[in-house]
Amino acid sequence: MIHRCLLLLLVAVFAHIASAVAFADELSIRTNQLGYLPDGPKLATIISPSDAPLEFQLVDAENVPVLQGRTRPMGFDAMAGLKTHLADFTNYRKTGEGYHLVVGESTSPAFSIEANIYDRLSVDAQSWFYLARSGTEIRKDIAGSLYARPAGHLGIAPNVGDTSVPCLDRDAAAKFYTELKWDCSYKLDVTGGWYDAGDQGKYVVNGGIAVSQLMDTVERGKLFASNAEKVLSDRRSRLPEQGNGVPDILDEARWELEFMLKMVVPHEERLAGMVHHKVHDTSWTGVPMLPHNDPQPRALYAPSTAATLNLAAVAAQGSRVFKNYDETFSTRLLTSAKQAWSAAQGHPDIIAPSANFDGGGAYGDDDVSDEFYWAAAELYLATGDTIYLSAIKSSPHWRGDVFGRGGHGAFDWANVAGLARLHLALYGSKLLGREDGDDARTSVIGAAADFIELQKKEPFGQIYHPDNGRYDWGSNHIILQNMIVVSAAYDLSDKQEYLDNVRESMDYLLGRNAMNISYITGYGTVFSKNQHSRWFAHQIDSDLPNPPPGSLAGGANSSLVDDISKEKLAGCAPQRCYLDDIEAYGSNEITINWNAPLVYIANFLDNTRTK
Repeated sequence: MIHRCLLLLLVAVFAHIASAVAFADELSIRTNQLGYLPDGPKLATIISPSDAPLEFQLVDAENVPVLQGRTRPMGFDAMAGLKTHLADFTNYRKTGEGYHLVVGESTSPAFSIEANIYDRLSVDAQSWFYLARSGTEIRKDIAGSLYARPAGHLGIAPNVGDTSVPCLDRDAAAKFYTELKWDCSYKLDVTGGWYDAGDQGKYVVNGGIAVSQLMDTVERGKLFASNAEKVLSDRRSRLPEQGNGVPDILDEARWELEFMLKMVVPHEERLAGMVHHKVHDTSWTGVPMLPHNDPQPRALYAPSTAATLNLAAVAAQGSRVFKNYDETFSTRLLTSAKQAWSAAQGHPDIIAPSANFDGGGAYGDDDVSDEFYWAAAELYLATGDTIYLSAIKSSPHWRGDVFGRGGHGAFDWANVAGLARLHLALYGSKLLGREDGDDARTSVIGAAADFIELQKKEPFGQIYHPDNGRYDWGSNHIILQNMIVVSAAYDLSDKQEYLDNVRESMDYLLGRNAMNISYITGYGTVFSKNQHSRWFAHQIDSDLPNPPPGSLAGGANSSLVDDISKEKLAGCAPQRCYLDDIEAYGSNEITINWNAPLVYIANFLDNTRTK
């Protein structure tokens, strides 16, 4: 009997040990791998099969416990396919490096608690755009030897180049522009601008929202930043124009604006004043392919109403932000904005098709009502002219729910009404008058409150909860755009909850996610470093670099569009549909319109203090 009891006891002990080992193997701690702000929320997500609360400790760099607590079980998260808990250590505010969270036998990666934790990210994210420039040498003394390269697309062999680009030939154009029946015989110098997404294409509609959000960083900074001098510094980014008396972010924005101005159809031609939708190779190049080695012919693609209104919007915004730095350029931008607006009024329905173009993306958009609303808003903010106010008020978006896209996102390149509403609320209070201004502000604050309600359902803390249970292409950038809406609500209301929610949402991008990876290159313990790019292609060619610090990966994408994702991610839970692989372009792209909101939010987080 004694032997049987002893045997049962040993079986129970070994079963307990085995269970504990299995539990430890299954348990994982997801934190913001960069760290936390002293006065901000500090939460971690614990992956655990346990239904009961778990004990956790916060330990310092010497492994001394400085705080203890118990997790809050959050249940099964279908988006991640994981059972989760929350550990909250917000009350701990002592600054330092080398902190860890400990749960049972598991320890998190080290992180910091520092007030300036987003300072370096704000610099890297905006310096990223210099490396996306077309038509100029990327200088070793600025970018470093790894990232230096000759100028691309200047017509120097093997480039055909962008110095004299023809329109797409008539036969090819006939396949895509069946209703417009478009062709042309002129050529344009469209040098400059930014390469869009690690390839050789340049797109006005994607450039439009990206350059707008860089200018937003300055415009918002002047009004709301706790240290506007930092945002307006002309010695902060890594770019050639540093120290010229113009904020570095605006120097970078000008590089794209100058390109967009070159995309206008000449006066004497059919569709004069309209703007070409894009310029890119007529056939795809492989990976890797440095811009100066690209041998493919280039072509201008048909003008579109969307592209024309993008120029009208950003040129009007640019006229505001450049006014105190370069009045001549400001005047030129405003003239161009008005001309583009008039051209779009004359051709309101030239739609960019969503076709399978060779050599570049389509960026098709069959609804330009939001672009009309955006362009009218920017022109009104720039001029105060009641003609544009009438256009705003006659838009279906004037009183519409511009942020209500089923939890998928506040706005993007194809849906810009939300961006227009933000600008009216943040910058238009004096022009709009009390009632209309209050309506705009109430709209933004109400949208932020709705986003926060969605955020509360997310065990990983991000402001993103798609109601169809699928993660969108570029989900990380959508998270940032939603964060921008909530950040605007904080600027408009001073309500602490909005600031805290933006701070918490950033955790997801920096490691507190189902993948346990920071999606920003160079930040955190484990981070994305093989994003899809033809020149940041170290994974394929060891002589080429990985993407630079501050590069944002697109993030989880439920649509498995590339071959490697179809092979390796079949059946993935939405938040885990991600591969850090250069061939996984569906989830691992880098693009200008994804890094631009990162610039905005990094500056917001670095330059906004609790009031």
